[in-house]
Amino acid sequence: VAAFDGENADPANGRAMEGGVRARTPWGEIACALAGPAGYESVRASDEARVAPGAETLRELFGGAPTLILLDELSVWLRKARPLGDAGGQLAAFLTAVFKAVESAPRAALVHTLAIGKEGRAADAYRAENDFIADRMAEAESVSARKATLLDPTGEDETIQVLRRRLFESIDDKAAARAADAYRAVWTANADSLAAVAVRPETADALRDGYPFHPEVLETLTGKTATLGNFQRVRGMLRLLARTVALLWKERPAGAAAIHLHHIDPGDELIRQEFVTRLGQNAFLPALANDVAAGAAGKRALAEEIDAELHAGLPPCAAWAARTVFLHSLAFNEPLRGIAPERLRYSILAPGIDPGFVEAARKRLAADSAYLDDRPGAPMRFIADPNLNRIVRREEDHVDADTVRAELNDRIRGVFDGKTFETAPFPDGPWDLPDDASDDRPRLAILGYDAATVDAAVDAPPALVARIHDRKGAAGADLRLRRNNLVFIVADGSLAGDMRGKARRRLALRELKKPDRIAGLADHQQAILREWEARSEQELAIAIQQCYRHLFYPSRDGAAAGVRLAHTAIEAHAAADKPGDGQRQIVRALRDLNELRLAGDEPNSPAWVRDRTPLKKGEISTLALRDEFRRDPGLPMLVGDDVFIRGVRLGVEQGEYVYRRGDLLYGPGDPAAVIAIDEQAMLFTMAHARNNGIWPRPAKPEPDPPGDGGKVGEDRPPPPLPAETQSQSGGDFEAEGPLREALTRLWERARAAGAESIERLDIRMFDASDAFPLLAAIGAVSGAEKTVAFEGGYETPDGGAFTIEFRGPATDARPVRDFLDPQLRAAAQANLTAGFELAFADGLPMSGDAAEKFAGRLARFAAGAAHVSATARVEAP
Repeated sequence: VAAFDGENADPANGRAMEGGVRARTPWGEIACALAGPAGYESVRASDEARVAPGAETLRELFGGAPTLILLDELSVWLRKARPLGDAGGQLAAFLTAVFKAVESAPRAALVHTLAIGKEGRAADAYRAENDFIADRMAEAESVSARKATLLDPTGEDETIQVLRRRLFESIDDKAAARAADAYRAVWTANADSLAAVAVRPETADALRDGYPFHPEVLETLTGKTATLGNFQRVRGMLRLLARTVALLWKERPAGAAAIHLHHIDPGDELIRQEFVTRLGQNAFLPALANDVAAGAAGKRALAEEIDAELHAGLPPCAAWAARTVFLHSLAFNEPLRGIAPERLRYSILAPGIDPGFVEAARKRLAADSAYLDDRPGAPMRFIADPNLNRIVRREEDHVDADTVRAELNDRIRGVFDGKTFETAPFPDGPWDLPDDASDDRPRLAILGYDAATVDAAVDAPPALVARIHDRKGAAGADLRLRRNNLVFIVADGSLAGDMRGKARRRLALRELKKPDRIAGLADHQQAILREWEARSEQELAIAIQQCYRHLFYPSRDGAAAGVRLAHTAIEAHAAADKPGDGQRQIVRALRDLNELRLAGDEPNSPAWVRDRTPLKKGEISTLALRDEFRRDPGLPMLVGDDVFIRGVRLGVEQGEYVYRRGDLLYGPGDPAAVIAIDEQAMLFTMAHARNNGIWPRPAKPEPDPPGDGGKVGEDRPPPPLPAETQSQSGGDFEAEGPLREALTRLWERARAAGAESIERLDIRMFDASDAFPLLAAIGAVSGAEKTVAFEGGYETPDGGAFTIEFRGPATDARPVRDFLDPQLRAAAQANLTAGFELAFADGLPMSGDAAEKFAGRLARFAAGAAHVSATARVEAP
């Protein structure tokens, strides 16, 4: 037997043979193998000159004995020898000679290998040499009487049977049939998501016949890996699979119903060296270490991280996906590299494996990988150079921590800014939150994520939260009074890292998007980068809201003894709703807990408020009662004063309260009155008002009996007139209520007193939103001298104060109005009273409907509360 292995041949230096011979050519090695040193001497000249010997010289080496000549990897020898001379021509001559020598020797046989595909052409790294040798073999065979018998060791079932025989002592065919049936059932059940090959009948047959190997193993190794020039086909497969079987036999991993492609684990050092060293694929070392298998103690690749996060205690689907993609990436020709998602699912899926886990792992790997090809339409395949993910991560590594903190703090402020709460971002202590009521909104304290965090289980509020809630002042020594006016939002410690990561990523993407940076990327990477950068703003907002999910709010049933704060957690799905509007989620949570009232909400029951506040003692100023809602955790927090004012009115209407401010007394059955919130406005319980003669109003005194001549004695003063008709004898009348109603009542009283016309009309409005529109209507009134008066002021959000007092004609009042209107809208607090005086030259007649039309015109511009008074011309008796 004489065997020539072109891979180990050395045409320049010669290969060491028996008797110290160094053969440089196939004919030199064959001669020495067949007849020893003496045989080599017969062809020495041909070997040293690298000139093919004749057929007769070769036949003499057989010596009439049964002879087998094996020629393997001739293409490798040809590439090595070509620089030394006409290797191609001499190899062709040698093949013709050896064919003739074997043909003329009945007891001789020649076996040679050809690395060609099914179409008869080569496809590996030695394609040109293999095609050349195949053509020369065909020429030599064409003139030979003995025709070649073709054996294809990589086709049909021969290779898999060789592998089975060489790797396993025995295989249970019944178990193989059961496994094939189980796989067929899994593939059929999931046919819609798998490659078409999965449901072909021959696929299950191939698994049964090739058991324990999954059909994809042989398909990939022969169709892709074998195209690499230094992969030794069957020998390479045997070596690689032997190490894989040894590892599986040792570890016995869960879910291994057959040997899949993903069981070839490059995390094992021996298997890793097969790829890196023997196959020369060291360019993939970064991809292996970063994405597939770290291969070092204490380190994890991306796939291993995904499995630790998503598949703890389950089959490592991410590692399986990464290994499968890696093996599909090893091919000589570009079109062969990579695998489609449906083929990947088919390759991994097995009985007992959840296809949902496989797909989730694949998507996560594709999204986060640093070395998967990120070109549009590219199959899943690893590349030697980092993709855009890796470029972004490198940029993230260069972002300064202080820059991240500044960016994140700005975004947190923006996310939780809003109109419902007055925000107090990142307080260091009680001194950063004043204990006042300068704003009609509750305060929202946003705790810094480095200052205080909480975990999933919340037993008590953080110490900083408790201290700010309890104390106030520069030294934090005084007790905070308005504790029901302050809520806290605190970060979740387990999510703070992800929030910081999103901020870091956004900064990196913004940097890479700069013109001088993005120009260096491929077109498809530029498009992806722009999309990522645009999306990063929303992703950061969502991460902030999901991290800042712990809300502490005032409650009589506190989270811990001595601290009247309760806790609720905002759910993740709610935090992702309307990203960037953090106050929205806080408002929703507090309203669900019935702890917050907005302007449009219904007030609490007046009796309930009475019994839970100092009002139950009988009386309290409206200012003090409003402040109780800021002090008492048992009361709801109020946003603005609207709910409070409606609650007072409701209490009066239901007969629970009586309201008094100066000369105005407002009780059940009275028209709606303007409710002021100050120390002069008092609220009484009905019982207290009755007991103290406040309500009902004192009855009108009876007139003097006749007979005294209508004279009033010195010791008997005249009785006072009722408030709303006082000075009626002089023609003076007044009324209060919504503007149209107040004017209507005024006309009725004037007519009842016999008034012919109104000579002077005074209108006083208590709200700028009514007064300013009314100014235009007053200015349009004809036949009257019009005087306007403004009195009041406002306070700016930064604490500035402005007061005004104006009196003058309507024409001069307009620019004053134009100045005041935007200032009052932007003010933190505002108070304005407007008065309109109309002196009618000919009087406003009370006969007919002129007065009603006049009232209608004014009411179109203002409908709010007003106080009206008039001086009328009364008909002489």
